[in-house]
Amino acid sequence: MNKITGSNYMEKKTIKNEIRDDERAYYGSIGVNFINITLQGPVDGESAFKECEDISITESNFYLRYPCWHDENLNISNSTFFDTSRAPLWYCFNVKINDVNCLGVKALRESTNIVIKDSSFVSEEIGWRCSNISIKRSKVDGVYAFFQSEDMKIDNIEFKGKYSFQYVNNVVITNSKLDTKDAFWHSKNVTVIDSLVKGEYLAWYSENLTLIRCHISGTQPLCYCKNLTLIDCTTEDCDLSFENSDVHGNIKGDIISIKNPISGELTIDNEPLYIKDKFDRSRGRFILNIKNSK
Repeated sequence: MNKITGSNYMEKKTIKNEIRDDERAYYGSIGVNFINITLQGPVDGESAFKECEDISITESNFYLRYPCWHDENLNISNSTFFDTSRAPLWYCFNVKINDVNCLGVKALRESTNIVIKDSSFVSEEIGWRCSNISIKRSKVDGVYAFFQSEDMKIDNIEFKGKYSFQYVNNVVITNSKLDTKDAFWHSKNVTVIDSLVKGEYLAWYSENLTLIRCHISGTQPLCYCKNLTLIDCTTEDCDLSFENSDVHGNIKGDIISIKNPISGELTIDNEPLYIKDKFDRSRGRFILNIKNSK
């Protein structure tokens, strides 16, 4: 299959206003601008932009499966991946996504150097095993999101999904709203700043998790954690918190109950129910300070 290339590598060829449904329609394109491309039709071909390099796609609509695999230096803007565009972005390197609406399941897998801005993703299993990801001013809805991904910077996103950020490493999240469950399980080196963090069983088995000026809500949060730090956080509906955790910091507001923290020092506003049972292993290594104790 012949590759599509621009006549001059510095001056990209432009392909526009096409509707294609053939297999690998633009396979191996190099240095091409694609404008107003629609991948749709009865032939139902797959992998339209497979193994492309230095291409831009704008004002386009993706209905067919596996459209962008093994691409390098890919820019996508003002475009839509519909729910039939299954697994739309896999094994890509250097990808910029701006003003894109993605409904394709399993978007972004095993890709590196990804920049996402002003976009919306509704996709189960989004962002698995990716690295060097930046997401800004976007919405993400994914049940299993960012599994085993690393080196992520996230700012001003609205996130919804159950089993998110599991096994991630080196992640910074700021100014965001996270509505989730079982988030950050087995994560390492995660910092969340000025954000709403809502979810049951938050961050169990995490290591080096830091929450700064966050509002935390949900039952049984932050258990089995190593080196957990909370700075000026507020809490809501948090019960059976910090079980078997090493926790440090201060909380503004109430905690319903604390259960068997192992070590650390925590300062909170009001005295919670402090549960110590036969499984307590603290041996005096945990200190609880109450600001408003009488």
